[in-house]
Amino acid sequence: MTHESRLTSELRRLLLARRTAALGTLDAEGLPHVSMVPYAIDATAPRLVLLISGLAAHTGHIQRQPRVSLLITDHETPGQPVHALGRLTLAACAKLAEPQTDDALTLRQAYLRRFPEAEPIGALPDFRYVGLQVQAIRQIAGFGAARDVDLDTFQSLLRSL
Repeated sequence: MTHESRLTSELRRLLLARRTAALGTLDAEGLPHVSMVPYAIDATAPRLVLLISGLAAHTGHIQRQPRVSLLITDHETPGQPVHALGRLTLAACAKLAEPQTDDALTLRQAYLRRFPEAEPIGALPDFRYVGLQVQAIRQIAGFGAARDVDLDTFQSLLRSL
């Protein structure tokens, strides 16, 4: 077994421990919009997976501008400084999968592994699966523990989850 650094172990823990993130998109005027989304991991691609409604504002934003940001943060712990919370900011390109394609089925499988209760929602006609191809990663693991994560390192980590 290869050695995993403390920061990479923290990155792994954060990705697995949290199930929701803040999704940043740009509206038609270029103004930022942030919404909460559950996310899953497709280890085969590797990429992150969302399930979004066509009625949601962020869906229209992604259709116009696929560049997005995702923020995943640790829970606050009473008595601990909030400025030291572990967090991960991802810059990604969002791709809405066409329904009934192989890609949509792969994304669906990954999403339902993490959220089996979402199966009825995913079957609704206005919902689409989205693959997030991560392009840049910034990790904060507490005071003095910040880094840009190499894309190959991040993809290797996703493949192992």
